[in-house]
Amino acid sequence: MNNRKLALMRLMDSRKKFTARELAERFQVSIRTIQRDLNDLQELGFPLYTEVGVNGGYRVLPNRILPPLQLTQHEALGLFMMIEYLENVPDFPYGSIREHLAEEYYSTLPQDVQDLITRMRQHITFLQHHAVQVEAVTTEILGAAVDKREIEFIYHSRQGHKKVQAFPIGIYYDHGYWYMPARRKDRVLLYRVDRMQELVMLGSIDESVPSLQEWLNFKEERESVEVVLQFTDFGARLAGSDVLFKSVEDNEWRGLVPLEEFPFTARKLLSYGPEVKVMEPLELQQQVKEMLERSLKQYNTL
Repeated sequence: MNNRKLALMRLMDSRKKFTARELAERFQVSIRTIQRDLNDLQELGFPLYTEVGVNGGYRVLPNRILPPLQLTQHEALGLFMMIEYLENVPDFPYGSIREHLAEEYYSTLPQDVQDLITRMRQHITFLQHHAVQVEAVTTEILGAAVDKREIEFIYHSRQGHKKVQAFPIGIYYDHGYWYMPARRKDRVLLYRVDRMQELVMLGSIDESVPSLQEWLNFKEERESVEVVLQFTDFGARLAGSDVLFKSVEDNEWRGLVPLEEFPFTARKLLSYGPEVKVMEPLELQQQVKEMLERSLKQYNTL
């Protein structure tokens, strides 16, 4: 396949029609040459079809086959490793083909690169805890977020099962779990995706729902208090890979935390054990102490 045909595949857009004349002028070749290229692409299975008439032209199907990547050997090896890692992430959006994607990609590589990958597989693996997904819903959530559409689902929380209606903002993957921030009434709440079931798309659309990036960059408006934490050297290393405390400097972390997030923050800090101490405020100190005391009471009866 020549470079012009690859460029044609990249150019063709399911949202727009192109005439043979427009394509010929863009690539500075004759109309006959462009028509020959388009016929060749159709024979290769590229889902190209023609709309006849005054406003006709060439168009491709939305779920078309995209052009092959032109990668160096190092890039091909890196891509294969990334695909293998993503195969282990549960309920990856649009992941229906993911189970065999690495092997399919592997089969398209030259034999010498395949041999190198076979040897490399003996020296690398990906160890990470992943949540068990009861139902695959990330694709539907992502679609609803893009459309700003309301969804309904059953949520399994510590208080039991409840039916929820909300507008998803997006999804993100953190430490083995998918999370969905969603606007419910006038508040944005965070839901664990692995606790969601029986998801249904509703008819309501709200264009005011922010994108995930807008939400992540949104300035906190809830009443917040400055929290000061002192980490040990080991604790600071642990905090460096924690999305909440990664901004630690000189073993100290400072940040504004909403009052209603204190219970969550206290539980998070308990996971650090003796490697962190709450310096301020006293209210957070007290919540950490109370949680520790409740934990110790479980052993006082032994």
